[in-house]
Amino acid sequence: MIVVRNVFRLKFVKSKEAVALLKEGIAIQRRAGVEMKQRIMTDLVGTFYTLVLELTVPNMAELEANMPKALGDRDWQANYQKFSAIVESGYREIFTLIE
Repeated sequence: MIVVRNVFRLKFVKSKEAVALLKEGIAIQRRAGVEMKQRIMTDLVGTFYTLVLELTVPNMAELEANMPKALGDRDWQANYQKFSAIVESGYREIFTLIE
C-alpha cells in the first residue's frame, strides 16, 4: 500500500473554507470515477493553518491511473482554482505502508 500526503499551508483563517472545498473536490472525484481512500486532517499543534489530504492506494500505478480522471474534470478544475487561491504553499510526501 502507498500513502500519499498532500500538505498545504493555508492563508490566515482559511481552514474552514479549505476543508469545505476539499470535501467538494473529493465528491467531484467520486462522480468522475476516482475511488481512493482519502482523509482530511487539520493541525492541532505545530504550524498554524496546515491542512493535509491523505490518500491511500494499493500502488503507484493505481494513483497514476486515477489522476487523469480527476484532473480532466471541469468541475474539479473549477474547485481546484478556488482551493489554490487560499493556499500559500504545499508539498507532497509518498510513503510505502509497512503495517
